[in-house]
Amino acid sequence: MRYILLIITVWLFGMGQILAQRTYWQQHVDYNMEIDLDVDTHQFTGNQILKYTNNSPDTLNRVFYHLYFNAFQPGSMMDIRSRTISDPDRRVMDRISKLSPDEIGYLKVESLLQDGANVSYQTTGTILEVALDHPVLPGETTQFDMQFKGQVPLQVRRSGRDNAEGVDYSMSQWYPKLAEYDFRGWHANPYIGREFHGVWGDFELKLRIDKRYTVAATGYLQNPEQVGHGYSDAKPKAKKGKLTWHFKAPNVHDFVWAADPDYRHTTREMSDGTILRFFYIPDSATSHWDQLPRYTERAVDYLNKNYGKYPYHEYKVIQGGDGGMEYPMATLITGHRSLGSLVGVTLHELTHSWYQGLLANNESLYSWMDEGFTEYVSEELMDYLFDNQREPHPQIDHFEAYFRLVDSGREEPLTTHADHFNFNRAYYTAAYSKGAVFLRQLNYIVGEENFHKGMIRYFNEWKFKHPEPNDLKRIMEKESGIMLSWYFEYWVNSTKTIDYRINSVEATGDSTQITLERIGGMIMPLELEITLNSGNKETYYIPLRVMRGHKPLGKMHLSEAWPWTYPTYQLSLNYPPELIKSIKIDPRQQMADIDTDNNSYLMHKDNHSESSN
Repeated sequence: MRYILLIITVWLFGMGQILAQRTYWQQHVDYNMEIDLDVDTHQFTGNQILKYTNNSPDTLNRVFYHLYFNAFQPGSMMDIRSRTISDPDRRVMDRISKLSPDEIGYLKVESLLQDGANVSYQTTGTILEVALDHPVLPGETTQFDMQFKGQVPLQVRRSGRDNAEGVDYSMSQWYPKLAEYDFRGWHANPYIGREFHGVWGDFELKLRIDKRYTVAATGYLQNPEQVGHGYSDAKPKAKKGKLTWHFKAPNVHDFVWAADPDYRHTTREMSDGTILRFFYIPDSATSHWDQLPRYTERAVDYLNKNYGKYPYHEYKVIQGGDGGMEYPMATLITGHRSLGSLVGVTLHELTHSWYQGLLANNESLYSWMDEGFTEYVSEELMDYLFDNQREPHPQIDHFEAYFRLVDSGREEPLTTHADHFNFNRAYYTAAYSKGAVFLRQLNYIVGEENFHKGMIRYFNEWKFKHPEPNDLKRIMEKESGIMLSWYFEYWVNSTKTIDYRINSVEATGDSTQITLERIGGMIMPLELEITLNSGNKETYYIPLRVMRGHKPLGKMHLSEAWPWTYPTYQLSLNYPPELIKSIKIDPRQQMADIDTDNNSYLMHKDNHSESSN
């Protein structure tokens, strides 16, 4: 009996471990930081108290921090990468290699304690590796007390001082940031200029800075009456000295701030109470900023209704940085733009509040789920706000960009880590355009209604978490009843392309037999439009057998499923060819078919057919 009980106990323990590994979990942080910045030297000192909760099933013996500012030094990995890749980012080029000692960036840890005990640590480039004094067991919380100092680099990429438009401080990725640990392990990747990944938690910052400066930041200002600067009617009494700005940000995974003595701070309150804040330097180049609040309000309202409710009470649009970059509750954008460009970049970064700020997938591994989804929705937003209905859909420009990448021969799978693409162009097109095409085709596969229900459900179930591709796939499968593994495997894991053609159209008695052929390596369900001489149109839908289902058809005719191993497919129509005027694959241009010239057939008067090309 003891032997049987032992076996049962071991089995239960093993099953518990398996279930623990399969159950979703994520780590948690609480940052409390005090920073003192000298605006003359651009150097700052900092104290950081970090409470770290290990929600994983693993015992941790070490932790890692990101020290991003160390990338802005001659000879850094970011510098070397930019000077050796064949198509470097024009904003970077060889600029890092030319930074002088007072222009470089750095973060230096001066002391680090774990629960009051000294720990050993080592800095290598942009990564700090810490050997713990004692392990952190599953479910335990430990506290790290850190003293550090930093220097703000001359603005090169995203972060830094004195950007091209004269903004003094664009402070992103400025603090020692604990690396993410998840079921894949530690994400302690050196920073070479790509994307980010952070741990969910609560942030508190007290920033001491020259009284002349207005500060914009992630979170909510706690002491508006003390600082004024557009947050209240109060004004600093003296021109010299410092003020402390106190911010709190609940349940975010990063923290950004910006500061300039010439910022104008304006606000707009939405009907639901959300406060939109805008910070910019007023001059002739920023004359369109007074129109930006109404567009931003309409955009937030649209996103709330169609893609999930924004859960915070504030959002900030801040002039700064080197283009546009998203952060929790805020964005940095360059402001010297036309109205269309200003609204466009704001919409893109605002939409990131959904697809990165709240659905915080690992940008380095799945940048297409971040940038691509943001592009899909923000293009839709631009059409909505400017009543500019691009045909056949708002994402058509991304289809064209994807086609150009395929033609270049430089495409790499979407599974490629963002840092390891061989070409910058291949990364940007994959992340932005191929990611947007992914959603457009997914909409086509599962149907418009299922798609939008799935996107809302994806947001509601995975906000404040770190979703992966399979999490989206399972939601779309549940909403549509269609199996979708094949689509992710082809579009995400490979560079196989879509290319279908109409092979032949023949009479068989009083019927017509159409032979379709798959030339490309990727499979897709097909819509086939038949235009009759009478002017009437019929559309036939051909699902894939591996889908085990199909989208709502409306007036389309359902045809037998196409087994993917079959290179050709026959469709029989119960009327003769002489009644047909033309035949077309994918009439709504919802697939990224790389050769659309072979998608159409025109019928001659002698009842023969030929390809439209």
